[in-house]
Amino acid sequence: MKQIRIAIDGPASSGKSTVAKIIANNLGYTYLDTGAMYRSATYLALKNHLTEKDTPSILSQLDKNPISFQRSTTGLQKVFVGETDVTDIIRDNDVTNNVSWVAAISEVREKLVEQQRLIAKDGAIIMDGRDIGTVVLPDAELKIFLVASVDERAERRYKENLEKGITTDLESLKKEIAERDYKDSHRKVSPLKAANDAIVFDTTGISIEGVVEFISEKAKKIIDMH
Repeated sequence: MKQIRIAIDGPASSGKSTVAKIIANNLGYTYLDTGAMYRSATYLALKNHLTEKDTPSILSQLDKNPISFQRSTTGLQKVFVGETDVTDIIRDNDVTNNVSWVAAISEVREKLVEQQRLIAKDGAIIMDGRDIGTVVLPDAELKIFLVASVDERAERRYKENLEKGITTDLESLKKEIAERDYKDSHRKVSPLKAANDAIVFDTTGISIEGVVEFISEKAKKIIDMH
């Protein structure tokens, strides 16, 4: 059976990572959360009080503290920066609100894209992010671009945050998500956009199970063809 590469792109809180994790688990594939890599780079920048002007220092911090993924005993994915477990820290509002400017630094993207391609070279991988189908894996066998309304995405993020005990204001979340969309789709390097051969799927009002089923069917067809 052929092992394919699946690229799932889309804006913040469009359900990419939740869906990607489930599909990876069902197929026995590796799941690579590229967003966590950019969040980790952002964590390093903030921790060391670095700004856009300090790109060489950010790159140096990434060299000294490589990003890695490990599975916990319960099967959950853990994210490490050097020896530090940053799985929860990188979801803080501070990191969330700063990740766009770090991800817009071309040298940071180049470094992380190189790592992502290396991990994906043997196939059997599902990767989600903003530019997987367009830049990281332009030859992925299946490309999906998920979209959803700002209101729905803010509601999702709000519920996620409540479950984690993070207090947030729904209206602020809507504003932050809309701003993030604008920044991500207007940046000079690898802007957020659907690849020409991507399947665009609007998940507004559709359950996680429904999205998983839709993508799994598409994946199965491609796997069976090979």
